[in-house]
Parts: sequence; structure tokens; C-alpha cells
Amino acid sequence: MTPRTATMIGLTAILMWSLLSVMTVATGTMPPFQLMAMTFAIGAMASFAVRPRALRALRQPWRAAMVGIGGLFGYHALYFVALRLAPPAEAGLLNYLWPLLIVLLSSFLPGEGLRAHHVIGALLGLAGTVVLLWGNNDLVATPTQLAGYAAALAAAFVWAGYSVLSRRFKAVPTDAVAGFCAITALLAGAVHVVAETTAWPASPLAWIAVAALGVGPVGAAFFAWDIGMKRGDIRVLGAASYATPLLSTSFLILAGYAQPSANLALAAALIAGGGLIAAKELLRKKSA
Repeated sequence: MTPRTATMIGLTAILMWSLLSVMTVATGTMPPFQLMAMTFAIGAMASFAVRPRALRALRQPWRAAMVGIGGLFGYHALYFVALRLAPPAEAGLLNYLWPLLIVLLSSFLPGEGLRAHHVIGALLGLAGTVVLLWGNNDLVATPTQLAGYAAALAAAFVWAGYSVLSRRFKAVPTDAVAGFCAITALLAGAVHVVAETTAWPASPLAWIAVAALGVGPVGAAFFAWDIGMKRGDIRVLGAASYATPLLSTSFLILAGYAQPSANLALAAALIAGGGLIAAKELLRKKSA
């Protein structure tokens, strides 16, 4: 598999994650860790069914397992905590520092150089995300909200670290992600039993949304991202990840859950421009 092909596969994860919000809204008011446990369990079972070799990939070095499980469970747990404690827009803004962190941290990997256009592209994406998520409300500094902001920032570092460190475990097959998803589901289920009250999906549409989440954004997307991180251009994928909140908002508008605005148009220009600048080498290769 060529780096360009792996990068293109990694980009499909960004597209799937952009559907996360609209699908999550469609699931209703399920407790977050219950939803996390159900969707990760579906993703794991679907992976084992489609790729029987994933069962043979369950046994991995403990360092690789710690990175995989810590990345998947740690990120989502911190993000859910952030959304509970802090205003969603501000928490989302801090969380979406992870694309910039991926671009910057990738410079520490062997054979990966960081050039000016990668940084410029990532910063433009960050600016677009600020425009998209930042409202007119002032940040307030209650202890609860500060804890939420800290959790959102920690989530950004966890996901960036997981993504970049995946490159160090290039020898670990992508099929191992199925096992990481299964253990994440068990951990999320344990937190749900301790801290939440069970509430099942209230309609057939909600059940379909849960299943779709498990197969796509909380299933296949992690496999695509693993391929992109291990074999593709990490810097391009990091910068392109800023398209996730933009596409997510667009899908919410199409589904009738949000309204279009001038901020969205400006954010689209900044994020698209940043992505094109960061990916100019990939685009040149494609043209050639």
C-alpha cells in the first residue's frame, strides 16, 4: 500500500466522524457511557465478523495495547466528561486542538519532517474551527467549568498522542483495533453501571442510529484512521481533520438540527484553504 493510498483511506475516517454528531442526536437521550459501550461493542463484533483474522490479533505487546485502549477509551471518556462540565462550544474548541497537535508532534517521528506549509495549513484550520465554534459568550471560570476545560484539553493531547504513537507500532496489524474496541466497550460499560441510569433507545430510528454509529464512526473509522496514521501522511491527515467540525455542522444543518450562518461560510473557507495548503504535496503527486 502506497502512502498516498493510506492517506486517502485515513481521510475516510474524517468523513465518518463528521456524521458522529447527527447520528448521536438521532439516538435520543441515552447516557453517554452507555452509548459508548453499545457502539464500541457493535464496532468490535462487526469487525470480528467481517475480519476473522482480528481474533488472532487480540494478543499484542502490552505497550501497543496500552496505546490502543488508552487512546480509544481515554479520549472518549475525557471528552464526555468535558461536555458534561463545560459549555459544549468552548469544550469543542479546546478538544479540536488535536489536529494541530498531530501536525506538530509528527515532527518527532523518524523520517517525518515538518514544513512551513503544514504548520500554516494546521493554523488556518484552527482559525476556521475558532470561527465555527466560538460564540459570543464569555468564558467563565467556575471550578466545574475549569475542570471541563481541563478534560477537553487532556482529550486533545490523548487523541493526538494515540494517533502519532500509532506510527511507532507500525508492525501491529490494524486488525488489533477490534480488540481495542472490545475492551473499550467493557470499560465504558463498567463506568455506565457505576455512574449512570440505563435508558434504552426509544424508537426504531434511534436503534438504527446506534447500529450505524457502531459500524461507521465508532467502528470502521478507527480502522481507516489506523491505516492512515501508520502508513499515510500524518501531517496532511492532521490538518485535514479540521474539516470534521465543519462537515459535522453541515450535516446537522442538512438534517434540520442546526441553521446556516455567515460563520459557517467563513469557517469553510479557512478550513478548506488550510487543508489544501497542508496537502499540496499530496495534490501534486496526484496531478503528476
